[in-house]
This record gives sequence, structure tokens and C-alpha cells, in this order.
Amino acid sequence: MDAERARSRMVDALREAGRIRSAAVEEAFRGVPRHLFLPGLAVADAYADEAVAVQFTEGVATSSASQPSMMAIMLEQLGLRPGHRVLEIGAGTGYNAALMSRIVGPTGAVTAVDIDEELVDRAAVHLASARVYGVDLVAADGANGYPPGGPYDRIVLTVGSDDVQPAWVAQLAPGGRLLLPLAVRGSQLSVALDLGPDGVLRCDSVRSCAFIRLRGAAASADASRVVGDLGIALQTPDDAPEPDPGGVARVLADPRERRPAPGRLSVVDIWDGFGLWLALTEPGVCRLIEVEPETQLPDDLFPLGSEGGTVALTSGDGVAAVVLDGPPEPGPGPVAVREFGPEGAALGDRLLAALDSWVAAGRAGAADWRLTVVPTGTDAPVLTAPQVIVKRHCRVLAELPRPSSSAMDP
Repeated sequence: MDAERARSRMVDALREAGRIRSAAVEEAFRGVPRHLFLPGLAVADAYADEAVAVQFTEGVATSSASQPSMMAIMLEQLGLRPGHRVLEIGAGTGYNAALMSRIVGPTGAVTAVDIDEELVDRAAVHLASARVYGVDLVAADGANGYPPGGPYDRIVLTVGSDDVQPAWVAQLAPGGRLLLPLAVRGSQLSVALDLGPDGVLRCDSVRSCAFIRLRGAAASADASRVVGDLGIALQTPDDAPEPDPGGVARVLADPRERRPAPGRLSVVDIWDGFGLWLALTEPGVCRLIEVEPETQLPDDLFPLGSEGGTVALTSGDGVAAVVLDGPPEPGPGPVAVREFGPEGAALGDRLLAALDSWVAAGRAGAADWRLTVVPTGTDAPVLTAPQVIVKRHCRVLAELPRPSSSAMDP
């Protein structure tokens, strides 16, 4: 397939889907040839709306070329203007830096930092191949930002982070914007945060996302724990007490009632719609993830790529999980609540009540939440919110979403 025609089709599709909304972002996508940043990949594959893993360590992907639709969403969130100084943490293939360089123009500057020197070297080759010369590539740990190029009007992470590092806030210009995939109680959210004069970062927009996590000084430990020999792993939010996997295994080996739930749910609803609502409003939230082709659970979980998974509530002697109530469907399908252990019925009641509350709130998704980040040590008035997530370097305040007639806005 001709590269120019393939690129045009990709951009047209992103525009039609509402991922590209501005003329500046559209012009950048039309002007930068993605296939030159993915050499060795067929042209048709280079312009497919899919993420492409470009580096593996011990069989685990450690770098990828992000899905074009996600890149478009984040570029729109970033709100770049000609003349902006930009720091990107996670250089990857160099494609995102090239897009940003085209938007900020010759009066702006883009610095892209990556912890992996090999990736930086390859990104330099890709940028030269695409004749993009205005990007400063640096091999360094992005947890520290890059002080020589600051202050920055925009700092963007293309890797997931569990926290907001002090260096990123310190290197933002007054009124600057930080955009990062932030871990929020088990979900990962692309959050655009504007720095106020009081040192508080206030949300401009939130979207769902899924990125490979940071390495280096700000790396996070794997939050998954294998549960007995049931073929599943348990994931809990990093700010919550971790249940005993052995105790959870014993409870899950005691399946009890299965109750049909009202309404229909999709995979997105489970992960960042209802799942996010549950994580921010109920204690004892966890996620159950398949780690074996066959599990010992009595019900099917939701398909998540090559795996399956779901959200659940746990207590000492109970688990209640949302499960499929029939074969997997491409869109929303019927679901049920499966109870386990002596306390499963009470947890099932809470799970069904939370589902009712979420539906009453308009099936709120990631885009409906508003987050405020208060860096540790900030000399600002005390701020409160219904939900507060305490991290090492900040507090994340989550405002309950306003009722909305729409479902999730990805």
C-alpha cells in the first residue's frame, strides 16, 4: 500500500472518530510519516490504529509505539501552541516528539528523554529519516525531568506513572500543563493538570489510557499476586491494604450464589467506567486477572486482550465479583454478581448497590471525573474532596462526577 494514501486514511479515520479535533493536530499527523518510525513493519501495519511493541525484556514489552488514536487524544489534551517548550518523558520511537515538534514550530522546542540509550539512538535515526531536526534527544531517567531545557510550558509522559514526581512540577513554567498516564486506584488515566500560582495542579481533562509503566527511580512494583492454583492473580490499589492471597484463594474456592445484575456492561465499563467508580467509592476493591488459559472459577471473566479479568470487592471471608452472564459480546452484554465465602452475600449487596448508583450517575466514565493534585509540601489552603488518594509525593483529590447522559468518553 502507498504510504501517503495509508497515512491519509488513518488521519481521516481519526478525524471522523473525534480523536483528532484541532487543525494543528491534524496537520501534524498528515505531515509526519509514521512508517519511518517503524522500519521493518509493513506500511499497512504502520498506519493501523494499533500499538506496536518495539522492545522486550525477558518477554515483557518495555517500550511501544502508542496507538495513533491514543496519541491524538493526548495531543488534544496537551493543547500545544507555536513557541511552546515541551519535555517528553518516554521517547520511544520518536514519532510523538516529531508530531509535537511540528505543532510548536521553529520558535518552540521539544526535548525527549528516555532511560534506554538504545531507544534514544534509534529514535535519532527515525527522526533523521523523517527529516525532523528540531528535537533534542536525551538518555536519562525521566523521573528527574531534564532541568537544562526548562522551564517547560508542557511536560508529557508517554509511560504510566504511580505518582507525580516533584521534578516535573518544579520544571513546569507558571501556568504550564503536565499530562501523564496516572495510576488512580487500579485504573490508569491520562490526566491533564494545569499548575496554579498556589502550586496546586488542577485538572483540565481526563481520559482512559493504558501505557507501559515507568522504569528507573520512579518504577512501581508489580501489584499482582497469584492466588493459589486458581489460574488468576489479584491486583489491589497501591494505597489500599493488600488482602492475603492465601485467604482469598480459600474464599474463591467456596463459590455461592450468582445473582443477575440489571443493565449491560462492556469491557470498558468494567475497567474504567463502573470499575473506576467502584475503586473511588468502595473500600476493598480489587481486580481479578487471568494468568492461565483456564481458571478454576465457576464463571467467565471479561476478555481483556489475551487475558480475562473483572472487578470485585473483598473482605476477610468474602468476595463478590462481576462476571459475564452469557458468552462474551462485542459491546455491552448481560452480567451477574458471583458471591464467594460466608461474607459474599453482603459484598454482593454492596456491589449491586454501587452498580445502581453508577447507572444513576449516567454511567460515568473517566472523562467525567475531575482530579486535583496537591504536591506534598505545597503551601496552599487545605483542599478537600469526597475521595483522597495519598501517594508518596502528592495527594490526588477526586471529585464525584456530575450526572451525565453519556457513557464513557474514551
